[in-house]
Amino acid sequence: MPPPLAPELRHQDPAFVQGVFDRIAPCYDLTNSLLCAGCDLLWRRRVAALVRSWAPREILDLATGSGVLAEAIQGLNPDAVITGVDFSPAMLHQARLHRGMRRLLVADALHLPLRDASFDVVTVAFGLRNMASWPSALAEMQRVLRTGGHVVVLDFSLPTGWLREPYRFYLHRVLPRLARLISSEREGYEYLAESIESFPSGAAMLDLLAAAGFRNCEARPMTAEIVSLYQGEKA
Repeated sequence: MPPPLAPELRHQDPAFVQGVFDRIAPCYDLTNSLLCAGCDLLWRRRVAALVRSWAPREILDLATGSGVLAEAIQGLNPDAVITGVDFSPAMLHQARLHRGMRRLLVADALHLPLRDASFDVVTVAFGLRNMASWPSALAEMQRVLRTGGHVVVLDFSLPTGWLREPYRFYLHRVLPRLARLISSEREGYEYLAESIESFPSGAAMLDLLAAAGFRNCEARPMTAEIVSLYQGEKA
């Protein structure tokens, strides 16, 4: 087994990130729900409701993982066809096993084997942060969207007020220990804290979306700013 990567080397390292998700796949949903006190359910419903407002026919869910967001979106958009993409076969196995998803594809989000302009909506929840190049991933999302289509990014962010330091303490000191008790995986959740620290949020994320060719971009902080919902439209 190779030695663990240093934090500065493992951030956005595809092999490291894929290995983490392959290991935690069987307990991923339970661990996440416990660590965020069930708020993930509310966040996914918010995304699903937003997607429903656009009445899409075809939806691409990137970094679909175990399919929890895709399932929530399908529930509110029963007539839409949803394709899930992830680079972790173990996570996609969970999506097939527990959610009956069939339209699944193992692929790198930076090099999607999908046609141009083939989807009405592209969603990615807690996945863009793990991709090796955020601009390249957003460019791929823009490529596979039809004109007038929408992108939705849901991811963690850091609070800006008094909660910032207590939340950072939880991320770095408490969360990895809790995760190890639940899933026997500590390194992956230490990585989670590091990735949240470095991930652009607020205006910085809106700038990335605009640079990728999206217009009418919006940011919606939720749950005391620990999570943010971003949306944009393909010009």
